[in-house]
Amino acid sequence: MSQVRVRFAPSPTGFFHIGSARTALFNWLYARHTGGVFILRVEDTDQARNSEEFLSLIYNSLRWLGLDWDEGPEAGGEFGPYRQSERAPVYAQFLERLKASGRTYEKDGALLFRISGEPQVIEDAIRGRVERTEEKDFVIVRSDGKPVFHFVNVVDDISMRVTHVIRGEDHLSNTSKHTELFKALGEPIPVYAHIPLILKQNGPGKMSKRDQGALVEEYQKRGFLPEALVNFLCLLGWSPKDDREKLPLAEIVRLFDLPGVNQSNARFDEKKLAHMNMVYLHEMVPERCFVLARDFLFARNFFPEGAPDEAYLREVIALCQPKVRAIEDLPGFIGYFFSDDFAIDPKAKEKVFAKGDPKGRLGELLTSIPTADFSSDAALEVLVQGLAAQHGAGTGDYIHPARLAVSGSGVGPSFYGLLRVLGRDRVAARIGRFLATA
Repeated sequence: MSQVRVRFAPSPTGFFHIGSARTALFNWLYARHTGGVFILRVEDTDQARNSEEFLSLIYNSLRWLGLDWDEGPEAGGEFGPYRQSERAPVYAQFLERLKASGRTYEKDGALLFRISGEPQVIEDAIRGRVERTEEKDFVIVRSDGKPVFHFVNVVDDISMRVTHVIRGEDHLSNTSKHTELFKALGEPIPVYAHIPLILKQNGPGKMSKRDQGALVEEYQKRGFLPEALVNFLCLLGWSPKDDREKLPLAEIVRLFDLPGVNQSNARFDEKKLAHMNMVYLHEMVPERCFVLARDFLFARNFFPEGAPDEAYLREVIALCQPKVRAIEDLPGFIGYFFSDDFAIDPKAKEKVFAKGDPKGRLGELLTSIPTADFSSDAALEVLVQGLAAQHGAGTGDYIHPARLAVSGSGVGPSFYGLLRVLGRDRVAARIGRFLATA
């Protein structure tokens, strides 16, 4: 068998849709699984709607997802150019071949392709046998001289030696037109594989660019992890058949094949994506989490008065990594580490003051802070356990009011880690202020 050659052919006419990303991913996975070639081809013939900004967004999104292309813009290759706007000579050459076959004619200034009238049968690698008969001749060059999608799509697949066309099921209705053209040009028909649609989260219908969660750029801006999004996208229409969901990319590449792709449509589930992102975040090495979190916070001007001490920021991020669901949650989770101006949660305060003697416990803790060992979580735990034993109280009698006093919240990261990272001076000052105002 000749080397597999697949292509992803986006149009730079809008933001990068999650469905487009999934199509690119399935092509990339199949190329990597088979040792084949992944081609990026830009369908930019719609000059009125094309945008270099959207094209850059496609490149950046693919790179962010880790979907490197072997041939295409910025990568080169022997079958270029890889932008349709630069391929007019190629189309002219193939048009002459088609005219020579006697299958074209002019009508109202446009050039039409004369169909054969024969049933077009493909053995789709996902959907099985598909048969369709084209009933009407169709335009291949408009009256303004511009070739249409069906013609340039087939010409590009022929001239770039594409062996497998992996695309969305919504293109299935085009396939009979394309096979007619392949046959008229005397060229072999590639293997077609039409992947299921992605349905919107709520209600019927295909997910569109207007639906919530539909744009890749949105996840990038929100600090989602690209490997989590890739893993999630793999499962929209494909599964490893063993009920596993979280898989390393190398394992997905090893297992991915077209027969494993489902025929039924896949429903987008942002909650599932968020959960997968959280799992990846919690398992990430702390250094990478620090870099991602730092960049996310600086990009949002979270530190308007200038950068904090890096060692301190690193400790804050490491402490909070196991507790936050996503990097985008960090700004609302870590504010009190960088400012003494934080609000006290009234519900948490009501709960803390509902029993025992929270102010008395805080006074005992405050008295012990000057001589306490703040060098480790374990040392601080021993301190609180000692106070509890000394005063006949539970450790929670100190933990709950102290957390509220130093952070304003009833929840947060590990309590002893919280005290250690804030440090002796901040903890003492905040407990003193709380006692004076509570």
